[in-house]
Order: sequence, then structure tokens, then C-alpha cells
Amino acid sequence: MKRRLALVALLVLAVLGALWLRPVPAPRPPGSWMADVGVQPAFATVGGLRVRYVRRGAGPTLLLLHGLASSIYSWKDVIGPLSARHDVIALDLPGFGASDIPRDLDAALYPRVVLGLLDGLGVARASVAGNSLGGAVAIVLAARRPERVERLVLIDSAGFNFDAADRPWVLRLAGSAAVTGLLERLPVQRPLARLGLRQVFHDDRLVTPERVAEYEQGLARPGAVAFVRELLDERQDMGFPGIVSAVRAPTLILWGAEDAWIPVEHARRFAEAIPGSRTAVIPACGHVPQEERPDEVARLLLEFLDARPGGA
Repeated sequence: MKRRLALVALLVLAVLGALWLRPVPAPRPPGSWMADVGVQPAFATVGGLRVRYVRRGAGPTLLLLHGLASSIYSWKDVIGPLSARHDVIALDLPGFGASDIPRDLDAALYPRVVLGLLDGLGVARASVAGNSLGGAVAIVLAARRPERVERLVLIDSAGFNFDAADRPWVLRLAGSAAVTGLLERLPVQRPLARLGLRQVFHDDRLVTPERVAEYEQGLARPGAVAFVRELLDERQDMGFPGIVSAVRAPTLILWGAEDAWIPVEHARRFAEAIPGSRTAVIPACGHVPQEERPDEVARLLLEFLDARPGGA
């Protein structure tokens, strides 16, 4: 079995190496998008970890939580329209983007850090939108600290897919210690990022050199790939899937119809588990609608967030 795994790892690395050698036009430096959006990165220390965040706008607070191996960048195209009517806060979850990589990992880390950041910023209550892993964190917050969550938006959320067998093959491979060791030692972060993005986007044309560079930057940090493996190997599942049915906040479930990582069938499972929730499926869209269809996502979020109580 170990020999077979090693052979698979070598085959994958060969493919990644071939992709890495393909000529790619030089993109703008990572982080250049922040000036375009009108935000500046700030840092807060929460539980001994340095956490990067951005904040823009005024009005009811909306917190944005990205997915696995992503960062604040995932929200760049929706921060502008959302901040026209809301106080928008987006952060890099620990281990990703420019936030510290934790030495110790436990299931309560992300909810604890998110609440600590909100406390430090003086935010008592916020609506929370989360994509993929960020959706799972948002669910935990809404279920266990309902007084802190006004409304909940789940975008292609994790929660019913924590078993290893339910993961896409790239994540199953990344969960192998042997493969992670090779990825840490070889310069393959760029093809790894490109490969992952081609899986999560329905339209490959959106896998641009700039987007690849942004994702590559996070993976290239020492210890970043090993942290992803540790997170995937974390046996504490934050109470899923049972915790989903404890959510009582008004909830919007958004899903890309062509999501290859978490199939649209999971949207129905969330809708059945969360009383009174509403669902919108976005056609011709993959796992990251906020990047692939940002105008539609912003519109749907604003309609939901600004609806009067009882009309959610």
C-alpha cells in the first residue's frame, strides 16, 4: 500500500512539474488587488496569533470567512458592493493568507479566533457569510453562540463532507503525510494552486495568472502545506453533522450548480436541517461563487441581509 501511494505521489508530482514549467505571464504582485478595492490590510493579535483582516463600509456588520487554502482574496470582488450598505470585515483564518500558522490545532480554534477578532473590533453581533470551510465555522458560531450571529449565509459550505471518503481526490492526496513531505520540499506550489483552482472553478478561463499567484503565495509559506494536511487530519469535527440542525438564525444557502468539490445535493441537506432557510443555486458555477459569479452573489446577499425580519 505504501509503495502504491508513493507511486501515485510521484505521478502527481510529475504532472504538477509539467504544469509548473509551462510559461505563465508575470501577474501583478500578490495583494495589489487591495488598492483596487479600497482596503488596507490590518493585523490583530488574537489568542497569541497574528491575524490579518480588512474592513470597509458602514452599517450592519457582515463577516466574511473564506475556504480551505484560500484567503481574504476570495472576497475581493464582493467587498465593494457589500460595503456600500454594510460594515464588511474579512479575515485570513489562521494558517492561511498572511495570518499566523498555529502550532497547535484543535476544533475550537477558528470559532475562538473569529469571536476574539470581533471582540477586539467592538462588534457584538454580525451577520456571517462563509464559503466551504468558512461555512462550517459560520455554522458553529450560529449554533453555539446564537447571540453573536444576526444572519447566516452558507456558500458551498462544508459540514456534511468531513469523512475522508467524501473529499475530492486532491484533498485526499494532500492528507497523506508522505505526499505532504514531498510538496514541502519541492517548488510545486504554483501548479498545486493551479490544479486546485481548475477543480473549484467551472470556467477555467477564470484561473488567471493573478489568481494562481494569490493562492500560491499562501501555500508557499514554510509549514503551510503541512498545516493543510494537519487540518484535514483533524479528528474533531466541531460537532458535524448534528450541529447543523441547531442553527436558528435566518439562513441563506448559496450553491454553485457545477460544484465538483461539494455537490449541489449538499445544499438540499442543509436546507432540510436548518428550519426556515432559503436556497439559491447559481447555474454554470463551481465551488467559489463569490469569485466566479461575484455580481450575482453580492446581489443575493444584499437582498437577504437587508430583508425585513420575517421576510428572510
